[in-house]
Amino acid sequence: MTNDATFVPRLMSPKEAAAATSLSRPLLTLMAKEGQFPKPVKLGIKRIAFVREEVEAWIDQRIDARPANDNAATKAA
Repeated sequence: MTNDATFVPRLMSPKEAAAATSLSRPLLTLMAKEGQFPKPVKLGIKRIAFVREEVEAWIDQRIDARPANDNAATKAA
């Protein structure tokens, strides 16, 4: 562990992952099983967590894949 005030845990709970993506926990589980979302890490018999870096990379990919914002042209008119 570190005493650094900016320490961010490497793992995030399914609840945190759902909040970060605005998707439900069951949907994230289904997407992970289908290979559409990062696979969770099994921590115990009934406990999983997602790797924060992988979830953030998945979010970044979705942002990068969106179409260009065409609203700027219509606002200028």
